[in-house]
Amino acid sequence: MPTATNTTTPLPGRAHTTRVVSAAAVALALTAPGQTAAMSVFIDPIIEDLDISRSLVSGAYLIGSLSGTLVLPLLGRLIDRYGPRRIMATIAACFGLILIVSSAASEITGLTAAFIGVRVGGQGALNLVATTTVAIYVHRRRGFAIGLSSAIGTAGISLAPVLLERLIAVADWRTVWIGEGIAVWLLVIPAALILLPRTPPAPPRGGEADDRPRGPLPTVDWTRGQAMRTGMFWAVAAGVAVCSLVTTGLNFHQVSLLGERGLSATEAAATFLPQTIAGLITAFGLGWLADRFSDRVLIVLTMLLLALATAGAGWVTPGFTAVLYGVALGACANGVRTLEAVAFPRCFGLRHLGAIRGVVHSITVGASAFGPLLVAMGHDVADTYRAILLMLTALPVTVAIAAVLVRTPPPAPPERH
Repeated sequence: MPTATNTTTPLPGRAHTTRVVSAAAVALALTAPGQTAAMSVFIDPIIEDLDISRSLVSGAYLIGSLSGTLVLPLLGRLIDRYGPRRIMATIAACFGLILIVSSAASEITGLTAAFIGVRVGGQGALNLVATTTVAIYVHRRRGFAIGLSSAIGTAGISLAPVLLERLIAVADWRTVWIGEGIAVWLLVIPAALILLPRTPPAPPRGGEADDRPRGPLPTVDWTRGQAMRTGMFWAVAAGVAVCSLVTTGLNFHQVSLLGERGLSATEAAATFLPQTIAGLITAFGLGWLADRFSDRVLIVLTMLLLALATAGAGWVTPGFTAVLYGVALGACANGVRTLEAVAFPRCFGLRHLGAIRGVVHSITVGASAFGPLLVAMGHDVADTYRAILLMLTALPVTVAIAAVLVRTPPPAPPERH
């Protein structure tokens, strides 16, 4: 099959990359209203205002999280068809409206609908388009650009709970939700329409000169179905899903889990700080490493670190080991997401990237919804977290072994006879 190459047209320069990274970082930071960290500060005020039980709120949140698994594959195809610029602006418009309308929830049914909209719009849709944008628009030093946008966006998500908690203290949760919706409109829509070019640049193809040894794309863009028939797709997807399941479960029960190891509630909550800092550094650093090393090597290293953090959580003690636990967990959570955003365009091209990543995000969102439940059930059965932690350790180890065994996809998908 002939391929179109263009060795004379230079790739866009730093100004182009800066605009794209800025737009993606803003969009990623404004996914915060749909992320668990930011949502956590609303739970107690909602329970008190609506006079409903914590179990009902948790159930509504589970339904909201699982709903994203149905939407993301379709959204990925829309990104491929219409481009990140229009889709990002459209999602931001809808997400902002959802936040404002959700502020009117007055009972459990309305709250469930609100959680569905907020989780699908923020954690799902806006997150997918934000992390896909850089891969489509930036072709030189893509890993570095994705790592940088992820680090900046993650910093925004991490700071959001502190700001939102103070706002709720001086206002009510409904007013803050309205404010979040307006902020999404004012920041994300202009970022998409003003900063992102109307048309992505033509990407370099396999064998074409580039400034990084891992930079060129495949000679032929793989479809979603073709990509899903490769071991590399499932190794990366499993890595992201396992990391999401384990880290969500551990973070959800962090105070109780670390309390079992002798940490106070304040000390347990404080481990989120090294976790956040490590996540920021890793998102940036792994993006830089991804331009230089094999995807399979980075998957193995990330999964082994996750296995150590998961097993070690049952044996940490107050002080240095608790800090190390937070660092390892934060590094895994942010590192594997950056790796996935870099690996798929490098393995499968850009034309169907949204559809391919939409499937992965759907799997990831579904996995994250069950993490807290698995950890809780394991604790209830054994009356300690150690048993379930050791069982969960088998998941990243299995993915690491699979990553060693799978092959890197060829430059073009094999023909089917």
